This record gives sequence, C-alpha cells and structure tokens, in this order.
Amino acid sequence: MEARVDAPRDIGEREPLLIRRVDAIPVALPLKKPMAMAGVTVSRALNLLVRIEAGDGAVGWGEAASAPTMTGDTLAGLVAAVRDHLAPLLIGEDAWVRPVVCRKLKHALYGNTGAHSAIEVALLDLAGRSSGLPLSDLIGGATRRAVAPMWLLGNPTPEQDIAEAHAKRAEGFGFFKLKIGTKPVDAEIASTLALRQALGAAMPLCADANCGLTFADARRYVDGTRAAGLMFVEQPLPHDNLNAISRLTRVSPTSIGADEGIHSLADIEAHADRGVNGVSLKLIKLGGMSTALEAALLCARLGLAVNVAAKIAESSIASAAAIHLACAAPAVDWGVSLTHFYLAEDIAESALPIGDGAVALPARPGLGIDVDEAAVERFRVKG
Repeated sequence: MEARVDAPRDIGEREPLLIRRVDAIPVALPLKKPMAMAGVTVSRALNLLVRIEAGDGAVGWGEAASAPTMTGDTLAGLVAAVRDHLAPLLIGEDAWVRPVVCRKLKHALYGNTGAHSAIEVALLDLAGRSSGLPLSDLIGGATRRAVAPMWLLGNPTPEQDIAEAHAKRAEGFGFFKLKIGTKPVDAEIASTLALRQALGAAMPLCADANCGLTFADARRYVDGTRAAGLMFVEQPLPHDNLNAISRLTRVSPTSIGADEGIHSLADIEAHADRGVNGVSLKLIKLGGMSTALEAALLCARLGLAVNVAAKIAESSIASAAAIHLACAAPAVDWGVSLTHFYLAEDIAESALPIGDGAVALPARPGLGIDVDEAAVERFRVKG
C-alpha cells in the first residue's frame, strides 16, 4: 500500500526524501481494439513503469511508452536504461532536489528521453505525495482545472468512423482526430468530408498522418478537405523533410502541426521558422516534465498552438502526467490526447474519467491517482 499524506507540510519541516529503491517494470497493456497508424498497427502497448520508493515508504510512479519509430526507445532499451544506468545513481539521492538529480542523470546517460521522462514524473509524484501537493503545483501551478480530450478515429471505412464518433460523443467526447495516411488519398479525403458532415460544422476535428503522406498527396488532402474546416493536420510529411513542410505551410488552407519532428526546444524553433502553425508536445520525446513545460512556454512566445499528447497507449499514470502538464501550460489551443481510454484494462485503481467533454485535473497529491500493483504484476512482461 502506498503511503499517503493529506495535508501539505511546511517546507522548513521537511526531512530529506531519500530514495531507497527504484524499479523498472516492463508491461504489456492490451488495447480495446488494434489502432492503425501510418506504418504500424498497435494491438498492445509495451510500456515501462518506473516505481521510486523513499526511505519512509512513500512511492512515486512514472511511465514511458516504447516508441521505436518516434524516439528509438524499445521496451528492452527503456528497462536497461533505468535498471542498469539510472536507478543506481538515484539510490540515496534526495527527491526534493529533483532538478539537481535530473541533471545528474542526463549527464550520465545521453538521449533515452522516455527513461528520463518516466523517472522525472515518478520523482514529481513522490514529492507531491510526500508534500500533500498536486504535481501541477510543483511545476508552477495550474492555469486551468480540466482539459478536453480528443478521441482518435482510424477505422477501415468512413461508416465505422462515423458510428464510433457518435458512440464516443454519447460518452462525452467533443473533439475528434482522424488518423490518415493509411489509405489512398482520395479515400482519406472522402472519409474526412463524410465525418465532418456526420458530426456537424461545430465539432472540433483534426487529422494526423504520422508522416504518412507525400508532398503531392498532402497538398491534395488539404485542398480536398478545405470544406471540412479541420482545426489542423498533424505531421503530414516525413519529420526530417523541413523543406517540404515549409512548402506545404505556405500553400495549405489548413494549419499544419508538427509531432514526430519535435524532440527539443531547438526543433520547435526550427519548425516555427518554417511556418508550422503548432506542435504536439509529448513527455517521452522531450525527456520529461521540466523540458515539456519549457517547450509550452516557448510555443507561447513564438505564437504556436499546442497539443499535449500521450502515445498510444499509455495508462492513467502517463495520462495524469499529461493533464498536469496541459493544465500548467500557458495554452493548449489544439487540445489534449489522453490514451488510457484505449486500454482494455488500466493499471490505476480508478482510471481517469471523462465527464461533460472534459477530464478534471486530479486534485489529490502527486499525480492524483493510485496504482493497482496487482494489475501491474498481472501485465508485467516476464523474462
């Protein structure tokens, strides 16, 4: 059972929060149904959980999804990074001085952004639970108390997308993203227009190609879907072809967003220089909460729209972290992608719910959720 503290402690009364144990736990979480994206179909989520335990028994949790095509992180690599390289450096450290600890870890192991992110979130969760403060209060405070999550649609036929959208609308979702780049572009255009007609003009709708279009098809898609009034099209082109992305932003009637191409503050500035209208911020790409929040502040200065996202599919641990980030960011113009909704079973004792189109910022200490350690063991990848 995790230690809980209900009332914040005065900072002057705090003893060092010394770390005595760090666990790198690989899990395979089943999805409700396979999710098709450009280049890959995901049927289960292979994620790393990081469990950090302090000397007084308090526990903090973090999570990172494996993402070989996005961050280069495999599940085995994530486990090795934490277990063999980072965990030994954490033992005996004081979790209250998280920035110092995280700098030490990044000097010791280059890259491995998923592993660094999971550790920083676990440190924040631990500090929040021990202080009685929600995680958002530890990173500057919340500017909003709820976020409106989008639902991803990616079925073989437009009829299936429409039926799923209506069902999810009834459950409380009021923002949809259509996965494209998996069918011929004419079929993608027809599906987008059909979905817009079915949802009505007022429903926020965007599309995400996951680098899956050529320049010619991307231009054809944005021109052909002009009547759909998409909020934005995310990563229509390969992330490393900034020249083509720049050409597309100059002629597109729809805002263009970057996702797979955003791994650092420098990437954000480079894409802004090429005319991109907004970016997707993922903790596993940016290496943790501190850099992600700094990225959100940079986007505000550059006039870029922001989407905060978790990868398909992470549990309520990562979704809670994304919510705290989104609520602390200056703005989330392009919504929030929370992916625990796609899991057949979560590892939180109570998965974060949606109500009236929004998910509330957890108000309890740390991440604000409790992890079901029996479920963690059930989904642990053995061997």
